[in-house]
Amino acid sequence: MIRKLLTIVIAITIFVLKMSGEPIKLCPSNPHYFLYKGQPTILITSAEHYGAVVNQEFDYEAYLDALKSYGLNYTRIYPGALFEPKDKFIKGNTLGVKQEELILPWARSNKPGYAQGGNLFDLDSWDTDYFSRLKDFISKASKRGIVVEICLYNAQYDDTWPISPLYFKNNIQGEGNCSFNDAQTLKYPDLVKREDDYVNKIVKEVNSFDNVILEICDEPLINGTPIDLAGIWINHVVKVIKKAESDLPQKHIIAQQLEGPVDGPVDFSGHPDVSLIVAQYVWAAGDQMGGMQALDRKYGSNKAIEFNETDYYPAWYGKNNDKVAASRVEAWEFIVGGGAGFNQLNGIYTVKNPGGKTEDNTQVCNALANLKAFIYSFDFIKMHPDKRFIVEGIPAGAYCRAMSEAGNQYAMYLHHSTCKRETSYDVTPGKYKEKYVMTFPEGKYRAEWINPANGQVIQGKNFTVTKGNQVLASPEYAIDIALRIKRIKR
Repeated sequence: MIRKLLTIVIAITIFVLKMSGEPIKLCPSNPHYFLYKGQPTILITSAEHYGAVVNQEFDYEAYLDALKSYGLNYTRIYPGALFEPKDKFIKGNTLGVKQEELILPWARSNKPGYAQGGNLFDLDSWDTDYFSRLKDFISKASKRGIVVEICLYNAQYDDTWPISPLYFKNNIQGEGNCSFNDAQTLKYPDLVKREDDYVNKIVKEVNSFDNVILEICDEPLINGTPIDLAGIWINHVVKVIKKAESDLPQKHIIAQQLEGPVDGPVDFSGHPDVSLIVAQYVWAAGDQMGGMQALDRKYGSNKAIEFNETDYYPAWYGKNNDKVAASRVEAWEFIVGGGAGFNQLNGIYTVKNPGGKTEDNTQVCNALANLKAFIYSFDFIKMHPDKRFIVEGIPAGAYCRAMSEAGNQYAMYLHHSTCKRETSYDVTPGKYKEKYVMTFPEGKYRAEWINPANGQVIQGKNFTVTKGNQVLASPEYAIDIALRIKRIKR
């Protein structure tokens, strides 16, 4: 008997160790969410602008410590194919790197002439210091429970392609002689080979880490790359990743942003090797599908959906609006609507302020921490988007999302906002109070109304359902409110 018990204990221990060592993946019991270290997981963060590794001036330990202090568990990086001119988009942009602080996968040659100063790049040689920094960043993120999404590419711009090592004037091989909107197509075999080498190298160097997601290309169409050519190129990169990992121990999630028409050339939601559907902004931005639109149109794909870039906080939010609240409501609506990952693009994190220490950033990150606490207070892996339990009461013009495990647990979130720009909300403060008619199976329940800004329970009550509908009145609130309902089990 003792030997049998020992065998069972050993088997369980091996299983747990195996599960905890696997890379983050989609949860088998509900692939709309992740499984990480054996636990159902939702990724929530407010992150710097993807330059943590390529910008040697950026103190990423202070940054990662800041994320951990709020319980945030996700960050995103560009590993070198694209970086930006200094202060592009927003002053202090971490992806806008000083020439002397720039570190990239390719080593420098002995020949001067790089567009930003210094020597040209040698595409046949890798910079070992870069890969040490990359792996150190991922390792330190892992120790803090943070998942790193490596976005291999972004569409090139007319001011980023001329400074890329892959541009023919910046490497000693003279390869990559094409326009910026042809850089991510299969039109130029010499460039495609170098891009494949880059993907292979990154994928193999990070293979041992369990806290990595491999994203292919951010905004592939934004600067005029023909959609058919972009789709063929992305499909090619998927194959390169799969081949690179084919003889390696770990297999990582592959993600791709949906851009262009649904079911078009850059909609990879049905691709068997692409597990994570990426959306950006609230509803839309040009050809980009927004996070809320993705929940409405792509949840049926039965894959995780990630809203991995918002407007650039604080600069791009409404000038006369409550920017903290505007950033809060988009995160809460998306996650309570069934989203798997949310990343707010945050310009507060800079070289001078890597920990994002400002009063408003504290409020922003606390709201995300409150969101994480709220969603983790449920057995969310058993839940799916569902507003059918709300019979009436949602006010006209308000945005509302809900989810449930019918008969056991229910979540609702509602906010009063407008969406003039499609990329983010403008909140509409007021004195709001509603009565909701809801329907539940018979039983005893506990309802709690929660303030998303501070996470506090404003009001709670127990109620019993015997037959008919249940009326629940919200307390007064100013912008947004959340509701948690759970069956009381004896």
